[in-house]
Amino acid sequence: MTERPQPLREIVQPFVDLVRAPRALWGVNLNYLVEGFVYFGMVIYLAMYFNEYVGLDDQRAGWMVGALTSGITISMFFFGGRADRWGVRRALIVSLLLMLAGRIVLAAAPSSGLRGGAILSPLNGLSLVAILLVVLGYGIYQPAAYAAARQFTTPATANMAYAMLYAVMNLGGWLPTFMSAIRERSGIQGAYWFYTASTGLGLVLLLLVLTRNAVARGVADASAVTATPEGPVTANPSRPAATASTPASAPTPAGAGWSRPTAAARAWLWLRQHPLADAKFSFFIFCLIPVQTLFAHNWLTLPQYVSRAYAGSWVGEKFETATNLNSLLIFVLCPLVAAMTRQTKVYPMMIVGTAIMAVPTFFLALGPTVWALFAYIVVMTIGEAIWQPRFLQYAAEIAPPGRTGAYMGVAQFPWFLTKMLVPFYSGWFLQRYCPDPATGLPQNTRTLWLIYGCIAISSTLFLVLARNWVGKDFKSKA
Repeated sequence: MTERPQPLREIVQPFVDLVRAPRALWGVNLNYLVEGFVYFGMVIYLAMYFNEYVGLDDQRAGWMVGALTSGITISMFFFGGRADRWGVRRALIVSLLLMLAGRIVLAAAPSSGLRGGAILSPLNGLSLVAILLVVLGYGIYQPAAYAAARQFTTPATANMAYAMLYAVMNLGGWLPTFMSAIRERSGIQGAYWFYTASTGLGLVLLLLVLTRNAVARGVADASAVTATPEGPVTANPSRPAATASTPASAPTPAGAGWSRPTAAARAWLWLRQHPLADAKFSFFIFCLIPVQTLFAHNWLTLPQYVSRAYAGSWVGEKFETATNLNSLLIFVLCPLVAAMTRQTKVYPMMIVGTAIMAVPTFFLALGPTVWALFAYIVVMTIGEAIWQPRFLQYAAEIAPPGRTGAYMGVAQFPWFLTKMLVPFYSGWFLQRYCPDPATGLPQNTRTLWLIYGCIAISSTLFLVLARNWVGKDFKSKA
């Protein structure tokens, strides 16, 4: 007899499984919460930081924000595999030390007495050194966190663990909502010192919770659950199994029938095995770039847009509230959506999620009203919760054993392109369509968001048009 489906149990059980996850996983989640608070809190002020302290205009301040955000992603591309080589604990500690050093320099730079006012000024150069340290650290940090989620989970807890990791980061990203009082009293520099201290606190918590024993226990518990009775695993799984004609016990004479591959042969093999060699996978991740521009606008455009277009209202004065609402909603929605849709294949989730995320951008094209702003944030967040965590899980789970960090880095490459391209035009668009009211220039924010909406919805159109090619036999492990 076929067992009857139990919808409530399907939703509740993933949460039950996650609660039973090892201490090591909760150590990663706790630190990810703190880091979400620090990262998002600092990035929403970053363009204003370069306006106020370094003396750059909107366009050049956008370039500096882009140096941080795009630099993080290209850093993941090159250093994402550190966790595979060092182990997740060491990788997380090194990354946090680098980020702590960078944030100390960034918070201290305005008091250095150096001259600003230009891209090539000494003060801007010091700020770029700080950004470089954060970039190097974060390039190791995020892939290491997802590699840890894979190591410490079982098939029963993996789906929810990835969703929760994404969710707690966004819960941390909502906490800067309460930073208005510190910013108003001590300025952006004072807020940056607070975030720097929080980075140090997060590092201490990680050392206390993610001990070597906790890591070993987490890996052992996950391995015990996922072990299969199919037989022992060889020390080198890439070596072909012995056949009848070549017994495993027969030694191979040195140099007999084998020669060292040339550099060209090794390069060709690397290219053939690279994830981007899969045309469908490459199309899939690159066609998401247009809708991902909305993520970049959350810190490149939204803070200035809200403070300027809603100037004189409570929304404009407390712009952190609107800017960070997305993060709180993601924390609530991600686990619920993951639990309710864990049986759904990835590709349909991508089409529906990207559409729901892109369409509300046109709400803002109707004008700067409070209802349009909050409707945009709420509906866009629902779309993000549908597709973004599943995409990250997909990228992590298709990776061969021992290469999770490397695959996560490759999957982030289109996101690097997004964060590199958007800063080149976002500042110009702000100056043209949403200038500071103090300049006396007219605003035309309707056109600004109409253009951005048309860009974002193109991702959905690409996915729909390619469904018979990419969607057919699409990898759906996630």
